[in-house]
Amino acid sequence: MKLLVIGGTRFLGLHTVQAALAREHEVTLFNRGRSNPDIFPDIEKLTGDRDGGLDVLRGRTWDAVIDTCGYVPRVVRASAELLADAVEHYTFVSTLSVYTDWTVPGIDESAELATMEDETVEEVTGETYGPLKVLCEQAVETAMPGRALVVRAGLIVGPNDVSDRFTYWPARVARGGEVLAPEGPDYRVQFIDARDLGAWMVRMTEARKAGAYNATGPDYELTLGEVLATCKDVAGSDAVFTWADKDFLAEHEVQPWTELPLWIPGEVQAVDCSKAIAAGLSFRPLAATVRDTLEWDRTRPADAERRAGLAPAKETEVLEMWQAREK
Repeated sequence: MKLLVIGGTRFLGLHTVQAALAREHEVTLFNRGRSNPDIFPDIEKLTGDRDGGLDVLRGRTWDAVIDTCGYVPRVVRASAELLADAVEHYTFVSTLSVYTDWTVPGIDESAELATMEDETVEEVTGETYGPLKVLCEQAVETAMPGRALVVRAGLIVGPNDVSDRFTYWPARVARGGEVLAPEGPDYRVQFIDARDLGAWMVRMTEARKAGAYNATGPDYELTLGEVLATCKDVAGSDAVFTWADKDFLAEHEVQPWTELPLWIPGEVQAVDCSKAIAAGLSFRPLAATVRDTLEWDRTRPADAERRAGLAPAKETEVLEMWQAREK
C-alpha cells in the first residue's frame, strides 16, 4: 500500500509510521519539517504547511492517507478536498472530546456530538477542541463520503509522549517514597498505548474501513490503583500511596488531569469501545506500556520540561497537610 501520513514524526504519528513500515508499506510523510526532521531517513518526505501550503501534494496519488494532526475544520477540509481524487481512503484521528459528555458510562459512537455557536472560530482551547474536531470529522466525510475512517481516540500514552499526562506516574512512582494519589484506588481510568492505536489504524486503513470508532482501552475495567501498583512493580520501587479525597485536593489547589494526571473529579471513564475491539483493536499488557514509557523517560535530559505532574515541593507540602489533618 502506498500510504501518505500527514504528520508522522511525533508520538502517535511516529508510531503509526513505524507500524506501516513493519507491514512493508510504502510511506510518504507530509509535514512542515520542524519536528524530528532527521527521523525516518529512508522514506519520502514532502515539506509544506497544510494551512495554505498543499501544492507539493498536487498531481500525486496514494492508496490511502492517515491524518494524525488535524484540528481546524477549514484546514482539514482543504486537505480532504485536495486528496479526494488522489487517495482511495482517508483516516482521520479525532477524539472522544467530540461528545457532549464523554464521561457518561457506556457512551458509544451514537452519542450526541458537541457543537459551537460560532463555527468560524478557529482558536483551539479546552472549550473549542471537541466541537472543532466534530467539524473536522464532518469536513472529511463531506469530501470523501463513505471512504473516511474517524478514530475517536482517548488519552494516548506510551514512549515519546512529552505531554506527561501518563508518563508522570511511572516516573514519579519510580522515585519511590510517599506518593500523593487522588480520590481512591478504585477510580476507573482509560487510555491507549500509541503503538497499539497506530498499528490498528494501519490495519483498518488497509481494509478500507469507514465510519466512526471510539478507540481507547483497555478491554477490561482498569483502576488507578492497578496502574500505580503496576508502576511500582515494574520500577521495583518502595513507593507508598497516600490517597487524598477530592475535596481536600481542591482546597489545596491541586489541579486534576494536569498536576495529578488520569484523574477528573467525579467523572467516570467508561467509554464503550466494543465496536473497535470487534474490528481488531487490541492492547498490550499494562506492564509493557509502563516499562517502555519509563525506559524512554529515563533517556530525557534531567532538565526536560515536564508538561504535567505535581512539582515535588508542592507534593511534599500537600502530603504534610494531609498527615496533619489526620492527626
